Amino acid sequence: MSRGSLSGIGVLVTRPEERARELTQAIEKAGGRVVSFPVLDIETRDKTILDEEQAALPAPDIAIFVSSNAVRFGLEYIPASGAKIAAIGPTTRSAIEAAGRTVDIYPVHGFDSEHLLQEPDLLEVNGKVIRIIRADSGRELLATTLRDRGARVDYLSAYRRLPKRHSDDELDELERAWRAEEIHYVTIMSVASFDSLWSVLPDYCRAALPATPLVTPSERVIQTASERIPGIQAILAPGPQAGDMVRALITALENTT
Repeated sequence: MSRGSLSGIGVLVTRPEERARELTQAIEKAGGRVVSFPVLDIETRDKTILDEEQAALPAPDIAIFVSSNAVRFGLEYIPASGAKIAAIGPTTRSAIEAAGRTVDIYPVHGFDSEHLLQEPDLLEVNGKVIRIIRADSGRELLATTLRDRGARVDYLSAYRRLPKRHSDDELDELERAWRAEEIHYVTIMSVASFDSLWSVLPDYCRAALPATPLVTPSERVIQTASERIPGIQAILAPGPQAGDMVRALITALENTT
């Protein structure tokens, strides 16, 4: 194997198919082999209901997007002027900018709620109206902290994350690949993804997971996985973008050879 290459390495990619393309291409470009096993389905909520919920909310001073899916399904509900737009990290920021909008607030370092809350525009929010665009569930840290700082915080739940249903054939193929040692790393992007993966794994794969390193951009995923599976191997990627994940995979591989 040449340095900087994933040649001969199998990577389980758990992102929804429509969101996995960039990561899949980056892994394959580095010489790796992708085993695709999406663990979540992303669905928009009923537009009529969203329109009604949007109409009932006050106009926001700040709109916070917590994911690229929030942008995909919820950006149209934020007016083109009158509200500052915040992005939780670089992937979300890129999605907003690709849609032709300007991002006013984003973490200079990091890509989570904790880092976003350190930005100056979110420190002094007493009396501000803030709208968080997200899935139908999620962390409460942003809302709780901003309310403590004096803001009115509303949610607009623009989409749903649902555990993906897998056929017996798909589960059998996953177990076959794991038994054949075709899966060397598992990529996980969120706690919801980890929970969904863990819930559907066949017994053999669940037993093999602790020795199969997880690669994730999220410290919360590592914390959750470690609590669920003491001793599990986990690698923190420098960011959530495809290049960040591949760099983490290559570094991990080079450190073991």
